[in-house]
Amino acid sequence: MKIKYLLSSAVIVLSLSAGSANAKDVKVKITPKLASVDVMHNGKKVTIMRNQNNKNKVKDAFATTSRNCPPFCINPIQLAPGVETLGELEVLDYLTKMSEGDSSILVIDSRTPDWVKRGSIPGAVNIPWTKLSIKKGADPLSIAEIVTEKFNGRELDDDNFDYSNAKTLVMFCNGMWCGQSPNNIRTLLKMGYPANKLKWYRGGMQNWENLGFTTVK
Repeated sequence: MKIKYLLSSAVIVLSLSAGSANAKDVKVKITPKLASVDVMHNGKKVTIMRNQNNKNKVKDAFATTSRNCPPFCINPIQLAPGVETLGELEVLDYLTKMSEGDSSILVIDSRTPDWVKRGSIPGAVNIPWTKLSIKKGADPLSIAEIVTEKFNGRELDDDNFDYSNAKTLVMFCNGMWCGQSPNNIRTLLKMGYPANKLKWYRGGMQNWENLGFTTVK
């Protein structure tokens, strides 16, 4: 198991390094050999790197430590059986593959638009958790449209889909206390979406901001 982890980590670093800037010219790197990663966002290249100002502080929106629980309760490391939990390097790897033309991957910001306006991860698309929630007013027709047109599922009838060619979805929201991406993932699992095609960036925007990574509006 340890060997498998080390090998997968090496693959991630190698795949990311290909599009990085000259590491020796950057003081605040992502890893010792990785300075930055180039991804596509809305048809334009965006370079993801960490803030180079050693005095930079996290934004106030992500500095709050104590939100009422419920609803802002801490999520477990494993959200559901078969759903892989990711860290920043894994997210960067998926973003790189997607930007290089891998259409089988979709990185999704599951937050509502008011949060997305403050900044999101470059390369991610916004599909608010409310758009997949019947309880929040989403109608079955609209949900089916998202599953077929965005996720590449194939509708069989009113309640069932064929996910054999469905995309791998990497979902995130505001952090380990945020319920928006967990809601999206649990909804899709109930719809039969394969757990191995659902990935969860638990740290979300709070960890992304804490590490000083590039964001886009």
